Amino acid sequence: MNIEKISLRSYRNYESLELDFSPKLNVFLGENAQGKTNLLESIYVLSLARSHRSNNEKEMIQWHQEFARIEGKVKKRNGLLDLTMIISSKGKKTKVNGLEQSKLSHYVGNLNVILFAPEDLSLVKGAPQNRRKFLDMEIGQINPQYLHHLSIYQNVLKQRNQYLKKLAFSSNKDLVYLDVLSEQLAKAGGFVLFHRLKFLKKLEVWANNIHQKITYGKENLTINYKSQLELGDEMDETQLFELLHTELKNTVEKDLKHLTTSIGPHRDDLLFFVNEKNVQNFGSQGQQRTTALSVKLAEIELINEEIGEYPVLLLDDVLSELDDDRQVHLMEFIENKLQTFLTTTSLAHLENKLSITPRIFNISEGIVEGNSD
Repeated sequence: MNIEKISLRSYRNYESLELDFSPKLNVFLGENAQGKTNLLESIYVLSLARSHRSNNEKEMIQWHQEFARIEGKVKKRNGLLDLTMIISSKGKKTKVNGLEQSKLSHYVGNLNVILFAPEDLSLVKGAPQNRRKFLDMEIGQINPQYLHHLSIYQNVLKQRNQYLKKLAFSSNKDLVYLDVLSEQLAKAGGFVLFHRLKFLKKLEVWANNIHQKITYGKENLTINYKSQLELGDEMDETQLFELLHTELKNTVEKDLKHLTTSIGPHRDDLLFFVNEKNVQNFGSQGQQRTTALSVKLAEIELINEEIGEYPVLLLDDVLSELDDDRQVHLMEFIENKLQTFLTTTSLAHLENKLSITPRIFNISEGIVEGNSD
């Protein structure tokens, strides 16, 4: 798939903008704080109905404007799609071919993107919530129902935690409603766990193949799902529900003491091993970055495997964070394979690494020039 064109209105520092893109490589070139990442972000928002940079959606609306609009024409193997995202103080409105979508889960998945930014290089070393977010966003693109069940899980989790606090200050310890919430949480959590484990098993295969190529066969990469639950390799959704429900019952006293839900997908993590060594704790920075690069590139292949076409790749100033060897592996991987958008302050990273001519957009103070091959 690829994005043929995009138009912005009142989006961050762009009052009005319309661009046509190359189906191969597009480069947003300019100094920092000129609008390169804003433009890249708009593509991400068009795809996933949320920003990767901020949870405050009002920040995306230009100052003194009531709404921001992003429109894109997407070419897929089965035809063209017109996607529209409108952001206002009242919330978000999405349209596909002019038809308003009643749920975000009906919208997400029409345009698949993979974002690779400098902070993704800390995917391995960073906080567990970053790895959970990584899982949730990528699975959600392949299976929009996952986002629906994840939303249910998060809402019930909030209710359960609030009720735990209420019970702590109440003389009437009515645990019946708590058990109802626990059952609802386990049902949504079983769905989340099942699809996380399914996704991870496939991701590991692709990531290891890519990691071996980058390291010239010297390193094997494995990924483990870390949970307080004793998860079996072949557990189905029902078994995971029953396991989580049982454990939620077993931890009631602990949860009442600490006023929070102590077990479940919201507490889980990923562990990365290179040659059976925990790379998070004992790997070099180079191994950690190679692992992160392997995982991000594996996402691309996995999405292609699942939906039958490659996603759009967004590279936000990531080349400057990679050494020459990893830059070469990245550019060779993407060349002639998928549409790519790259932000950079210099073209030096691309010299002698490409056989294709990129479409270059020069960006300065929100003004874009170079809308041609």
